Amino acid sequence: MPHILVVDDEEAIRELVRRGLQLDGHTVELACDGADALDIIASRPTDFDLLLTDIRMPMMDGIALALTVGRDYPTLTILLMTGYADQRERAANLELLIHDVVTKPFSLAQIRDAVTDALAARKAA
Repeated sequence: MPHILVVDDEEAIRELVRRGLQLDGHTVELACDGADALDIIASRPTDFDLLLTDIRMPMMDGIALALTVGRDYPTLTILLMTGYADQRERAANLELLIHDVVTKPFSLAQIRDAVTDALAARKAA
């Protein structure tokens, strides 16, 4: 089953997404910010199929994380999420690095569908 790293500074969001994705049989790990996520990915660079990250976070935001991961781990599929229109606009310039941007708030069904779509695109590539 796919291995997903979920990155968000809000614990409630991380847990909600984890529970939803586990319903689909995915293995899910959590990180609280971009710096934490980079440490996890660097320690096991081939373990993850998808990086699902919030854009607006302290320490290292999702845009900086996506840029670094895209450069250092180009086969890792990246899916962003945000509740801020200006952050979504910032992500528009990353279409070559990311699969999509999911708008918060989202339902469990919406995030599960977005992840399924991103993983399907990864297989097709």
